[in-house]
Amino acid sequence: MAKPNKKGPTKTVDISCTRCKAPLFKYRKGGKGSLIKCFKERIVKDFTQDQLHCPNCEQLFARDTLIRGTPALKIIGNKVTCK
Repeated sequence: MAKPNKKGPTKTVDISCTRCKAPLFKYRKGGKGSLIKCFKERIVKDFTQDQLHCPNCEQLFARDTLIRGTPALKIIGNKVTCK
């Protein structure tokens, strides 16, 4: 399968924790579907220390994985909100 486009979309979304509403990422998201995965190369601004836990409530919101050979974060259901 083809790798995701590095430049990617220009529209950015704010990703925050569902539990404490703390900001997690600014991410260049393509499409209008729900957020299932985040490619690490598309993260514009990172507010976390390890990209897997919320900086405020320490909740695990993602798992580190490879998707189509590219490092990505697989989002756990209903742990983050996207605006």
